[in-house]
Amino acid sequence: MKNELAISTARLIIEGFDGYLREFKEITGRARIRFENKDWHGIQADSRRRLNLYKRQVSRYARLVTTHMEDAFSDINLWKSVKKAYAHISLQKYEYEIAETFFNSVCRKVLGEIGADLDMMFVADEHTQREYASEAPIYKTYPGNKPTHEIIRQLLLDYQFDVPYEDIERDVTYITDQLQHDILYLHKPDRETRLEVLKSVFYRNKGAYLVGRAYIDGTVFPFLIPLLHGENGVFADTVITGQDEMSIVFSFTRSYFIVEVDIPSELVHFLKTILPLKPYSDLYNSIGFNKHGKTELYRHFLVHLDQSTDKFVVAPGIRGMVMAVFTLPSYHIVFKLIKDKFDPPKSMNKAQVMSKYKLVSLHDRVGRMADTHEFEHFVLPKDRFDEDLLAELLRVAPSIVHVDGDQVVIDHLYTERKMIPLNIFLENASREDVEEAVDEYGNCIKQLAAANIFPGDMLLKNFGVTRHKRVVFYDYDEIGFLTDYVFRRLPEPDDQDEVYASTPWFAVGPNDVFPEEFKHFLIGKEEVREIFFEFHNDLFDPRFWIDMQQKQINGEIVDVFPYRRRKRFLNTKC
Repeated sequence: MKNELAISTARLIIEGFDGYLREFKEITGRARIRFENKDWHGIQADSRRRLNLYKRQVSRYARLVTTHMEDAFSDINLWKSVKKAYAHISLQKYEYEIAETFFNSVCRKVLGEIGADLDMMFVADEHTQREYASEAPIYKTYPGNKPTHEIIRQLLLDYQFDVPYEDIERDVTYITDQLQHDILYLHKPDRETRLEVLKSVFYRNKGAYLVGRAYIDGTVFPFLIPLLHGENGVFADTVITGQDEMSIVFSFTRSYFIVEVDIPSELVHFLKTILPLKPYSDLYNSIGFNKHGKTELYRHFLVHLDQSTDKFVVAPGIRGMVMAVFTLPSYHIVFKLIKDKFDPPKSMNKAQVMSKYKLVSLHDRVGRMADTHEFEHFVLPKDRFDEDLLAELLRVAPSIVHVDGDQVVIDHLYTERKMIPLNIFLENASREDVEEAVDEYGNCIKQLAAANIFPGDMLLKNFGVTRHKRVVFYDYDEIGFLTDYVFRRLPEPDDQDEVYASTPWFAVGPNDVFPEEFKHFLIGKEEVREIFFEFHNDLFDPRFWIDMQQKQINGEIVDVFPYRRRKRFLNTKC
């Protein structure tokens, strides 16, 4: 009887997964039409819809499973049998690894507050040798035995849309010239030379991206061609070559691509060949399977934890008023948990902070906000904690941090990519790096505004510097929609008493912001402040913020490119 219940429960969960995958593919399948129709709001809505889809389906099937199992829903031994039956079914699927993650989510939703259990869930990567491949390659191959411009022309013709190219011969010339500049002046094509371009087009916001690799002179060169749909048709905006610039386009600070994929692992393995430094978790995230990306991150972390000996310590930087942050020095992420009580003048509550992180997870991050993964009942070995760190966590968050024998259990936390806090970076940076970082800081604030995001607390300590020296915002407790604020100019005082009054002499609403005041607290060091004033003085003028608000109110989607504007053909060919 129990065996029959285990099998029927496994089948019920796989039914839920199949429904999730079916709707996932429906959403990705209409991205091309959105692009052709310039339906930018539609593609952003689909991105949010796809993010909500997984959680909705897990919640629905957790309820169905609970009802189906009746009083046996909490039987641990039964769940082990369910896992075994599910493994047999899921391994027949091309998306088996995504199916395993779905099972884990349903299991935890049914059972409540439990950690990652090796016996009941797919915690370890149990099928590393299980690989599926399409009958035909997932990429188109272009032999290198023809002139480069002919190869590029054929490539663009193979990826035509139901709207014409604006000027295909111009784009062929631009792309060929750029490839000559970046690659071909050093590496000469030979009989082995070929281009391989993924058949699936990657869509995000206003862009359609062709992703490929070139084999030239015994070396693999990644490349990416962003296509935009302008007033007169489709055109190539630039060509991106090199791992570093490609990595920025696929960054953890950007929204996920909408891309059709039959075998996720096959696509991820292709991406790994052109982005070898990207962890598998990031690559799964990038194609929309962020929940499995979380699984991959956790698996990788467990392996690293087992193979390392250093201790968790307080993360470098100024201590947060709302979040306690710690890290393992040898690993690339930080762990953030919400304190029980917030330091003055913070006045929000835990639910409000969690809603801010939820907002970021659903919003277009435009390359300027760090992606997060949310974990519950996170278990770590006690002997890996620095004593001072553990004492601090127990002091500031006793409601969610518990010591259970030789383990530390954290009921709720977020993980985020480790970065150098901007204030620390500026302390030891060269003059050139300071100028670049300060310019990036201002650009970060402006691009967040372009995405209808106001950071709230814009102090340097709330921004980080990535390995590519991009400045990214990562402290979300005061974040909000730009359109919810009122940007005002400071009223002129009538007399000296008003100038030196301890409180404002004018009425101030809860969402009133006075950009002129930013000059007094954004940057402490005078020499750094002067650089910021030179590059981004417009941020201190209410008109910048009001103009950006008006664009949001008008429904305009402001262009924020995942590459330097100077890389655009529009700018390089003028």
